[in-house]
Formats: sequence, C-alpha cells, structure tokens
Amino acid sequence: MIADQPHVLVVEDEMPIVELLRYNLEKSGYSVSVATDGEQALEQVAEGPPDAVLLDWMLPRKSGIEVCRQLRAKPDTRMLPIILLTARGEEADRVRGLETGADDYIVKPFSPRELEARLKAVLRRSQSVLVEERLEYCGIVIDLVRHRVSRNGRGVHLGPKEYRLLRTFMERPTRVLTRSQLLDSVWGLDVYVEERTVDVHIRRLRKALNGVGEPDAIRTVRSGGYALDLDN
Repeated sequence: MIADQPHVLVVEDEMPIVELLRYNLEKSGYSVSVATDGEQALEQVAEGPPDAVLLDWMLPRKSGIEVCRQLRAKPDTRMLPIILLTARGEEADRVRGLETGADDYIVKPFSPRELEARLKAVLRRSQSVLVEERLEYCGIVIDLVRHRVSRNGRGVHLGPKEYRLLRTFMERPTRVLTRSQLLDSVWGLDVYVEERTVDVHIRRLRKALNGVGEPDAIRTVRSGGYALDLDN
C-alpha cells in the first residue's frame, strides 16, 4: 500500500536531472532515493520496493530496458509502476519501452509538471489493480498474485484444492454454497467427483485456516452446504 509520503526511486546517471527530479518531487511530498546505474537500481528495489520507479533508458552497467524486463519477471515487482525517461523519442523506441513493461514513457527534455501528472496517474492505476488482486474478509487475506493466504497476520499453508475452495468462499463471503456449487467451482463441470470429496477438503481447509483460539471460519449448513461466515 502506498504510504502518506510515496517513495519514488529515481534511476538516472545525469546528476543535473537527478537534482531537478529530487527537488520537484520532494517539494510535492514524495520521498526520493537515487540509483545511478542499472545494477544499483535492482539492488535497491530488492532491499525494499519503492512505490514507483523513474527509470532512465541509457544507464551504465545495465540498461533501463533490461532493468524493466527483470523487474517485470519477478512476482514481487511485477506490478511496480515504472516510467521510462529517455531522449529516444521515435515511435519504435516508445513501443519497445511499453512492450517491455513500462507503464509510461516520457521523452527528454520534459516538463516537471507533466512528469508529476504522469506519476500520479500510474500510482492511481497501480492502487486500483492492487485492490483487485487481494481478497479480504474478517482478517483472512488472499494475495491473488503470490497465491499466499494469511489470517490475522499468520501465514496459512493450503493445498491447491483448499486454496481454490477458500478463494470461492472469499469471493462470496457469508453466502451458503452447496456441495454441487463447490464441486463445479473447484473441480470443474467436466470432472466427476463425489460430493463427499468436498467434505474431505473442507476439513483440511478448516484445519489449516483455524488457528488456536480462533473461531471456525467455515459454517456448516445442514442439508445446505458451507459458508465462509465469521459474523454468526
């Protein structure tokens, strides 16, 4: 989640541009850190991802394009907002930058006001995507990108079927789902599985999901099915 003071990593080897960006961004309420080559940028992101990266194309040791490609290949930084800064304004270069995974592309020389407007736009888009990539209910969280589950901050380890069961419940919290509906959602219409198989996997899900002292998150409805319900 973006902090009250968003952190922007500026990856640029021309110090006058670094100072221009730092001055304007800090004046607008951003926290700024700087990397002057591609390898240093990757190291800093690995230590702690910023909220956004302003990334020069032409860098020592590793190009901005390669940095962008490597960040997009990692689950932890796949959605990290990246704006490419470059003197290369040809259409082919813009297309290449965007196809590599950059969220936006600004040609030098640029207006600081335009850059800040573009930065705000990519931060807004990233926040809306992050909301869509998490499911939350009463302390239970599913990270849909990393396929990780937690309850009240405690990691929950689930098998593939239990994960899909929980996701089905999380998409419809408090709603009672029949065994038939759960079979269709988790196993698929084209696979024959007995309904009692659902009961086996519900027991496994309960065992993993319910920690010591925590209320049972799965409610059994006689002759009905099951519901994810912590409000009863």
